[in-house]
Amino acid sequence: MNTTLSGIETWSLLTLSAACVGIIINTFHGDGEPLIASLAFSGLAFALTFSLIRWLGAVFMKANLKGRDMSKVKKTEIPETMGAVCAVVYLLTIIIFIPFPFYKDIVAATSGGGNKEVVIERQSVETGRILHRFPHNKLASYLSAILSLQSVVLLGIGDDLFDIRWRHKLFIPALASIPMLVVYFVDYGVTNVVVPVQLEQYLGKMVNLGWLYYAYMAAIAIFCPNSINILAGINGIEVSQSMIIGCLLLANDALSLYAAPSSPTPHPATDPHLFSMYLLLPFMGVSIALWWHNWYPAKVFVGDTYCYFAGMVFAIVGILGHFSKTLLLLLVPQIFNFIYSAPQLFRLIPCPRHRLPRFNARTGLLEPSVTQWQQPPSKLVALLMNLLAKFPLPLVEVEKNSEGEIVESTNLTILNLWLVWFGPKREDRLAIELLVMQALCGILGLFVRHELALWVFRQDNRE
Repeated sequence: MNTTLSGIETWSLLTLSAACVGIIINTFHGDGEPLIASLAFSGLAFALTFSLIRWLGAVFMKANLKGRDMSKVKKTEIPETMGAVCAVVYLLTIIIFIPFPFYKDIVAATSGGGNKEVVIERQSVETGRILHRFPHNKLASYLSAILSLQSVVLLGIGDDLFDIRWRHKLFIPALASIPMLVVYFVDYGVTNVVVPVQLEQYLGKMVNLGWLYYAYMAAIAIFCPNSINILAGINGIEVSQSMIIGCLLLANDALSLYAAPSSPTPHPATDPHLFSMYLLLPFMGVSIALWWHNWYPAKVFVGDTYCYFAGMVFAIVGILGHFSKTLLLLLVPQIFNFIYSAPQLFRLIPCPRHRLPRFNARTGLLEPSVTQWQQPPSKLVALLMNLLAKFPLPLVEVEKNSEGEIVESTNLTILNLWLVWFGPKREDRLAIELLVMQALCGILGLFVRHELALWVFRQDNRE
């Protein structure tokens, strides 16, 4: 891997950075314009991440943070855990960005703002600084998001360094989600869910889930980071799927903000969706920089840190943005992959350490990888495997011995399943096809959310 920037890259990144700094400075001349500032910070985050990945490649290799690309003829070693660079740059970016969404509040709602054009009523002057007007609840959302992200990034780095067992790290994201769940409880606290029209006569219009709703949100915090980590194994797939999900979430925010009714006071959904965009734009910036180096043929590996970090970003915007159900509509491939992988994840079926597709050095194509059965499966498991193998589009391929006992089966991941259905493929072709499927599923999810929701619910609650 080249550890230096070329002349063109250096000048391009410097030009981008200078333009972004100019945009950020210009936002102070108006009302702060936090959305424009967030976009500019995203450009700076891209430039910094791109440069650091190049500069730190040799450092990571020297620290033994490296791995071999098993899907290539020449299995060269390349830097690993570069997702940690993205996560650190992202955290620094959103920390520096914190004052921008509150620019008008800092200027107008505190005596230290220096805005001499603000008219302050007499009773306000007599009571000193009118801090009670400052949106502390919004600030709490940002700080809780940062705390949760820092916790899950520590988990990712620990996993990359010490290879933590899956059963030990599964529930750690739930602990990392405690700050944002506390903020949700204090700031929002709604645990009612709208009942579909078809079930209103049985359940009423609303059902209060109570503590079950918080368990549901904790489950989302567990699922999102692990779902990105499970759908992995070929160049670029982790970053690319995360970028597509990020784009779909930004599209959902834009559609929701565009559809918000005009009124003198902001719609209740406006602030949550702006909060989502403020977090997602810098995420896209650092992800694009990592994708540039991780796409086929990969020059770096992202490591588990990026998977946990990306998934937690999605969980945070879904929970604190109050559109967690919409988030699940955009994660249909990840949900399917988790359900499909569950028999191996829970050890009902032998699960090897790595389940990535098998590289055929003779053809240069990827083929479905297999797991060896050391002993015949139980009757129930054998029945399940035979049923999956007999589907019109088989969900698994099995190899049996002369006695009809299963001795080998394909690994249960969507990557291997795609190769079972459509045959061996080049690594980049497999990634592109899966990403197109991810995008189409997400677009369908947005269509269901914004066009078909009223078929099931009486009104659009803008979640």
